Amino acid sequence: MLLTFLLSAMMMAGLFLMLLGGVGFIQDRRFFSSAPRAVIDVVPALKQERFPGQRAVGWGMIALSLALMGGALVIGAWDGIRGGFGFRQFFLRFAVMLLGLKAFDIGFFDGFLLCNAGLNFFPHFYPETRAVLGRHLFGYNWRTHLVHIIAAFPVSALLAWICTRLQ
Repeated sequence: MLLTFLLSAMMMAGLFLMLLGGVGFIQDRRFFSSAPRAVIDVVPALKQERFPGQRAVGWGMIALSLALMGGALVIGAWDGIRGGFGFRQFFLRFAVMLLGLKAFDIGFFDGFLLCNAGLNFFPHFYPETRAVLGRHLFGYNWRTHLVHIIAAFPVSALLAWICTRLQ
């Protein structure tokens, strides 16, 4: 189970790296598609590069983040196959990983960075968002979060089924 939690942390790091790459380096409004309407309205469509190659660094960060998250799933599958996991063990591993990632999204991204302006993350890159960020935004996308939480179970079951077939 320790490996499952480490792989969850690896996925969380990947998700944060994706946010940092998109918001901090690529700086394109398309990365705000899941943000509250008030935030989207004040964010410019595309910001000027602060240094040459800034967007390339951002895309590199996103590629690395996808590799981290995909790698966590592959390592979890490989370890389970090697360890002779059954369907339930695979299902539990993937459910913990996906639900942990969603909890990180809700608690850290939405609760801390967006609604409490933690570390001044968004205002650092987009000073124009300072006036619209606040605790009143928490829960603005609860339907999307609920869909993701519900979807974690069939996705975990599918991954578990695939892994048991690979044994």
